[in-house]
Amino acid sequence: MIKVGIIGGAGYTAGELIRLLINHPEAKIDFVYSTSNAGNKISKVHQDLIGSLDLKFTNKVNQDVDVLFLCLGHGNSIKFLSGNTFSDNTNIIDLGNDFRLEKDKVFNGKTFTYGLPELHKESIKKANYIANPGCFATAIQLALLPLAHSNLLKKDVHVNAVTGATGAGTSLSETSHFPWRDNNFSYYKPFTHQHLGEINQSVKHLQKSYSSEILFMPNRGNFSRGIFATLYTDFDGSLDQANSIYKAFYKDAKFTFVSDEVLHLKQVVNTNNCLIHLHKHHGKLLITSIIDNLLKGASGQAIQNMNLMFGLDETTGLQLKATYF
Repeated sequence: MIKVGIIGGAGYTAGELIRLLINHPEAKIDFVYSTSNAGNKISKVHQDLIGSLDLKFTNKVNQDVDVLFLCLGHGNSIKFLSGNTFSDNTNIIDLGNDFRLEKDKVFNGKTFTYGLPELHKESIKKANYIANPGCFATAIQLALLPLAHSNLLKKDVHVNAVTGATGAGTSLSETSHFPWRDNNFSYYKPFTHQHLGEINQSVKHLQKSYSSEILFMPNRGNFSRGIFATLYTDFDGSLDQANSIYKAFYKDAKFTFVSDEVLHLKQVVNTNNCLIHLHKHHGKLLITSIIDNLLKGASGQAIQNMNLMFGLDETTGLQLKATYF
């Protein structure tokens, strides 16, 4: 059994991680660390786990766990690892953004591998430290990688993506209160979202010559979870050629699928899947990419990475059904 520790156990991503791990046939939770909730039952915070888990939060860590998941706010993983030491045999999967970029991937002698399995599967299998991708970054990269792999990104890419309220985390702000979010819609961080760094990095990993812009408009939706991303860019080929390129690129992917049908968000909520649909209009290719921001965009992908690191089939513990109705 893989012995698991979780740091920062009170947030949405940690709640989903715990839910997946208690049903994972090859993993066992050793501790869930939360200084603000130490001594409280985990099911008191994550109430969907009532009857499923009797474990309590702790403010102590076991330095010898097999894998450590960091579910901390951006910038806090470095702080935590600077003040805590773990065994050389402890693998680390960081769900924050501290180690995603090439310039940040080495910390205290540890080299973090970017954990997008559709791009770096073989490297992940050999890695001890993983930087789990961001949620918007996952949806957008999976939409673009087949074109980049074929050197077919020629001009700017225009991206419009909507995320649910869980994307903002559990801490309340003006734009996450129910009266503000309900029946409302807005954009934020236009053209400057922090996930653009890792998106550009992955695109240029496959197509070094790409020098145009990825113009990203992130939006807040009035639903709880999921990301619905639409992208368009110049494309000279036919729709059949585009579909062939995408289906060939993802032919061995366990969770990314190209659909011939128009997509809607409920198809992926509560799953680790990414669904992609293509549409051609004159000289533009429209790419739709949908994921659950808490699963393929966070905790599900983290489990997928853990499975690869420990030599398991990457679907282990992740065969989930969408909450379709």
